[in-house]
Amino acid sequence: MTFNSSDLIEIKVDFEEFPLHMPGPESRRHEWRRVPTVTQTPNGQVVSYRQRGPIMTLDTLTKKTALLLGALLLLIASAFEVCADTTLLNVSYDPTRELYEAVNKEFAADWKAKTGETVDIRQSHGGSGKQARAVVDGLAADVVTLALAGDIDQIAALSGKLPLSWQKRLPYNSSPYTSTITLLVRKGNPKGVKDWDDLVKPGVSVITPNPKTSGGARWNFLAAWAYADKKFGGDQAKIREFIGTLYKNVPVLDSGARGSTTTFAQRGLGDVLISWENEAYLVQKQFPGEFEIVTPSVSILAEPPVALVDANADNNGTRKVAEAYLKFLYTPVAQKIIAANFYRPRDPSAADPKDIARFPKIELVTIDGKFGGWRKAQKLYFGDGGIFDQIYRP
Repeated sequence: MTFNSSDLIEIKVDFEEFPLHMPGPESRRHEWRRVPTVTQTPNGQVVSYRQRGPIMTLDTLTKKTALLLGALLLLIASAFEVCADTTLLNVSYDPTRELYEAVNKEFAADWKAKTGETVDIRQSHGGSGKQARAVVDGLAADVVTLALAGDIDQIAALSGKLPLSWQKRLPYNSSPYTSTITLLVRKGNPKGVKDWDDLVKPGVSVITPNPKTSGGARWNFLAAWAYADKKFGGDQAKIREFIGTLYKNVPVLDSGARGSTTTFAQRGLGDVLISWENEAYLVQKQFPGEFEIVTPSVSILAEPPVALVDANADNNGTRKVAEAYLKFLYTPVAQKIIAANFYRPRDPSAADPKDIARFPKIELVTIDGKFGGWRKAQKLYFGDGGIFDQIYRP
């Protein structure tokens, strides 16, 4: 977004790259939902962003026109606020857009039926690590639903906005569902990909996000590491060589998992996508017959957690609704939605049997059992100067 003069405004907003209420100029992947956003610039100009859609360009608006437009949108935004008794902001990771669209609708109806109150849940999506840093920097999330516990640990440690013991407050270490990491290839599997070994072969182009910004990318990295560890019997030099070779086959590191999916499925780059299992099934649904899932021999149990951001919820007066929202994720209604959106529910009995039947059995390592937990793994593998930095050579 650029301001060219005090009287003229040029706005170019890409909904896939520009942040929701995010400070700073850096582009990040997010979506806007429901309520128009209005921003006041230092020159008194008002700039508005419309909800979801392709790049929007407003060229050469005069200051007076912009002010009038902004005033109108402020009235519209106020009308939205009047309609909702409570508004929650759920800051989530990249691939959960479709899941929370469905969950939010059901929770709002449930809350209305129980209390008579209207709740509006807004979403922000992006690479899990970047989302966590945004909350630390001031993004006023009432709840966070991120890709891994390490990112919420960072929010707790760096901001003090929630207790370090946050993971003990909800069942299953505050993870209402699980997933894993799988491989997605093009129709017919032209490169003959069968397992992680095939990703290090010459001429195989691999798409995966950046582990420095994406939670899914960190799960991807560790799943590949677990395979190499088993293959080489724990030989660290050979494991590092294997992972280094794999990343030499990666032409681009997107900031989040959805960005990598777009790169692979829509832009046509790469021969294989290292993907969240749920994202792979979603691609198959959206592009029937164009892609195939390859289940690797070894992967990792991914447990994306959720948490109340206490300081923000208390400041916003939303604690009661926010706590109910997170607890709702464990209900049979939400667990059925979770399975229908290709995540593995904690309560399979609540799901449609056909949704459970699609999930293959895989040998899964765990973050605690194999890597000593996220606090240790984050520092060792993904911290500044860590193993990823040592082996990745773009």
